[in-house]
Amino acid sequence: MPRTIVVTGSGSGIGAALATLFRDRGDRVIGVDLRGGEIDADLSTAQGRARAAAAAARAAGGVVDAVVTCAGVSVPGGAMVSVNYFGTTEFVTALRPALAAAPRARVVLIGSVSGTQPHDPAVVAACLAGDEDKALTLAGRAIAGGRAQQLYPSSKAALAQWARRTAVAEGWADAGIPVNVVAPGIVLTPMSAGLFDDPRMKKIMDKAVPMPLNGYSRPEDIARVVLFLASDANSHITGQVLYVDGGAEATLRGPEDF
Repeated sequence: MPRTIVVTGSGSGIGAALATLFRDRGDRVIGVDLRGGEIDADLSTAQGRARAAAAAARAAGGVVDAVVTCAGVSVPGGAMVSVNYFGTTEFVTALRPALAAAPRARVVLIGSVSGTQPHDPAVVAACLAGDEDKALTLAGRAIAGGRAQQLYPSSKAALAQWARRTAVAEGWADAGIPVNVVAPGIVLTPMSAGLFDDPRMKKIMDKAVPMPLNGYSRPEDIARVVLFLASDANSHITGQVLYVDGGAEATLRGPEDF
């Protein structure tokens, strides 16, 4: 039976690949993106998130079978906090009533293996406290202090912790709604193609995110894993961070940390 799936960041990369896979199965996809989706929205603002969630719920007739959040920002700045963390958590939370109305709803968030790497604990704490203003202030200080490289890992570390908290919180697991994170390594997308063509940058990336199994992934590689977690077949997996990273997490953290 066709399901209704809401996908943020549906216009490119993993989101576009995933939307295609869902539609090929006969599901209805409500894509949310800055432009070109079924719903155009700016997830970097509280108002934009609220409007997008309300529009998605209306378009779905009040019943959403799955939400997958692929929207994200990789350029250092406050948007990493606003979009990567709050643009996901507030959007998903706003759609919880529509998810609860579905018989077998699922939530999958796109994280990153970078969430396991050095980050700013204060930014993570502010995110988890729901204090976006403070998180943005701290992000600005990190940039001014030469620690901009910690912001992306911070946003993804906070997202993973939120998912683990939420997965077993009232209104989620007890309502039959699994919440999981898929954490890719380096993904080949048109936006990042220039980096892979630069031997110097490729050497840096290979050291920062070593992927011994089959190298860099394609958006479709990530999308196929998301497809399972968002499907009816996933009955008991929740609160998990699944690294689809060619072995990067195991390489970087070693066998003792799991």
